[in-house]
Amino acid sequence: MATRLGLWLSILLSGLMLAAGCQSETTEDQVPRVYQAPIQQQYSRPYVAPRQYVYVAPVRRYTYAPVPLRPRRPAGIFADIPVSWIPPVAPRPWKWIVIHHTATSFGNAAIVTRWHLARGFDEMGYHFLIDNGNGGPDGRVEVGTRWPKQKWGAHTKTPDNQFNNYGIGICLVGNFDITHPTPAQLHSLTRLVAYLMLTYHISPDHVLGHNNCKPTDCPGRYMNVAAVRRAAVRMLVDAGYTQFAHEPTALAAGTELLRDVDAR
Repeated sequence: MATRLGLWLSILLSGLMLAAGCQSETTEDQVPRVYQAPIQQQYSRPYVAPRQYVYVAPVRRYTYAPVPLRPRRPAGIFADIPVSWIPPVAPRPWKWIVIHHTATSFGNAAIVTRWHLARGFDEMGYHFLIDNGNGGPDGRVEVGTRWPKQKWGAHTKTPDNQFNNYGIGICLVGNFDITHPTPAQLHSLTRLVAYLMLTYHISPDHVLGHNNCKPTDCPGRYMNVAAVRRAAVRMLVDAGYTQFAHEPTALAAGTELLRDVDAR
């Protein structure tokens, strides 16, 4: 029994000595290595570093052009004027206000437009038309299709055409060679003229009847344009616009009876 135990101990001791001897004799060169190819050879294509992008904001170039100011709704007596009186585009350089009558007992903007289209006009030639109760409510101010576009008028033809190019045409329904304008028409006309004078810096002496611009009976013997002129100035002065207190109310020099064969 002792003999077998000694034999097993000698075998175990020999194995431990052999293992220790193998480890001491192994060198670094004998350790198996895992082959690693160079980085360039690990890909089928050559390695290319990603591009670096730098954001450059575009240079914006602005050009500034002066924009004419649109008329705004004034305060005071004109605070409640219809929005349709205020054009949505830049104003035309108006210099005149020219008053007309239709020379008929009835009418409205739609009817006058048909008459003017039949005469070859492109639309109603006036910028405003004031009804007399026979075709529309008495004293109602209708805005013509030219006004929102600030388009030249087609109501007072003269050799230089200044009253069409720079004149605001206002027509009242009625024949004022036979009858007078209604009080409602005169009230609306005075208020409209005063508003236009104030907004477009038109002098009272540039408020004219059609017959002040050329030989014609329009706006009729019973349309007193001078009285409308004075009433408009009085309305403005009473409202505090004292700059009109010393404005001339007579006719502008050199504007009366400009000759032309066309009665319109």
